[in-house]
Amino acid sequence: MKQRALGDLQVGAIGLGGMPMSIEGRPEEARSVRTIHAALDAGVTFIDTADAYHRDAGEVGHNEELIATALREYGGDTSAVVVATKGGHLRPGDGSWTLNGRPEYLKDAAKASAKRLGVDAIGLYQFHRPDPAVPYAESVGALVELLEEGVIQRAGISNATVAQIDEANEVLGGRLVSVQNQFSPAFRSSREELEHCASLGIAFLPWSPLGGIKKASGLGDEHSAFAQVAQAHGVSPHQVALAWELALADVVLPIPGASRPESITDSAQAADLELTAEEVAALDSDD
Repeated sequence: MKQRALGDLQVGAIGLGGMPMSIEGRPEEARSVRTIHAALDAGVTFIDTADAYHRDAGEVGHNEELIATALREYGGDTSAVVVATKGGHLRPGDGSWTLNGRPEYLKDAAKASAKRLGVDAIGLYQFHRPDPAVPYAESVGALVELLEEGVIQRAGISNATVAQIDEANEVLGGRLVSVQNQFSPAFRSSREELEHCASLGIAFLPWSPLGGIKKASGLGDEHSAFAQVAQAHGVSPHQVALAWELALADVVLPIPGASRPESITDSAQAADLELTAEEVAALDSDD
């Protein structure tokens, strides 16, 4: 698979988002493990998770443990695989999401995540979502301490504005590696953050990058340009959506969620799909 920069590393241009394998509607564990193995077989070397990716109370870190299990059971070499996780979002178990951006909480959460992942240091740790009750610089300051203590190797943020990107990078002394925001054919309001990351050379990780592409047939009048380009290339509209995102900037590294092996196998092929400038322009305008 073609590579993209993640700080000082090179990883596969298409990553894997682990959330669908652990929240409501999740499949049985065996299928999830097969999905992760299919991703590795397809050249995926970047997997994104979070301690909040779980369904029930009392199973914090469900997805982290699932990924760790799948990596242990994989028959091939996993030394190049980077597992990124996040902290600061919580799920009480009633379907809701809450926030805790206190530095002391984030530091404890990161150490717990490292233990679940079975690593001495987390490859990339991300502050999951700003907590209005805590000054942003204080939350990001916890990442500085985690870097200095060797608990994490790289620091990122998620669900951030341009101003927060700059603030985080300043607090981190220019060591901000990534920004993970929602971005897809149907959700483009993070385009400014994407372009800002490109200007700074910071990886931009679109979460839910396939939003707006109908699952049933992949076609649909909502995004007809995606259907037309897909038909022209003989590929799925999902691949076109991911290839379009990759074409927007060299820093973009989509992380499509998957819970079926065939889904991530299809998505991974987007790394090799070359779109023309005219196709990219048509997809840009199809919103």
